[in-house]
Amino acid sequence: MNAMTHPAVPGRSAAPLDVARVRRDFPILARLVNGQPLAYLDNAASSQHPQAVIDAISRYYETSHANVHRGVHALSQEATDLFEGARRRVQHFINARSPREIVFVRGTTEAINLVAQSWGRSRLQPGDEIIVSHLEHHANIVPWQLLCEQTGARLRVIPMTRAGELDFDAYLGLLSGKTRLLATAASEQAVFETLSASARAILAAADRGRSAPVEIVLTTASGESAGTFEMTPAQAKLLVERAVSVQDYFVRNVIF
Repeated sequence: MNAMTHPAVPGRSAAPLDVARVRRDFPILARLVNGQPLAYLDNAASSQHPQAVIDAISRYYETSHANVHRGVHALSQEATDLFEGARRRVQHFINARSPREIVFVRGTTEAINLVAQSWGRSRLQPGDEIIVSHLEHHANIVPWQLLCEQTGARLRVIPMTRAGELDFDAYLGLLSGKTRLLATAASEQAVFETLSASARAILAAADRGRSAPVEIVLTTASGESAGTFEMTPAQAKLLVERAVSVQDYFVRNVIF
């Protein structure tokens, strides 16, 4: 897949990515650093802001800043309406069923810890297993390590091949009736070669008698959050048959 085009989606033609237009949305990228246009790659640590976000933040602090959910005066009510309005916009953007499903957090580690300490602490038992890969950012490893210590569950790790890809055959060896969670990087193109790691993993689980939907925790290779959703074996089969990655499925069918 060319890095400059979107993945192919059944029924939709791939459109080239207009990099220059995207760069114009970010004022800081107009800077020259060492005599060259700024190329900023440290987004996992601190992402740059487009002009629309900068304007919205400035407008809020200039006109509406106040306590959210904790005041009855005009500014507090206005700030609360803006805050909850943003939650509803995110809900529609990712096609969530309710704004109550949208939880704002400070970063990926906090988000995954929230899943681990809510879903994980209430469901995992001694002997249950969580599968991660050798390619994960620490944000997608440490929360599960701590959860395993707390619950008696076991963390299993998918190894890499000498070609730098995840070993799918080794994954099949790790998969068992004790597997409760698979957490792998969504945007790592080496993950399970050109097909979705999660889709193939779910199909492998289905072949072994697991027919229930599987909870998918998505992070990017750099550790940024990409969301959590359920996928059924039937959906996974469709993805594999059409050779569509889970990330592309998530972005185009869940978000859009």
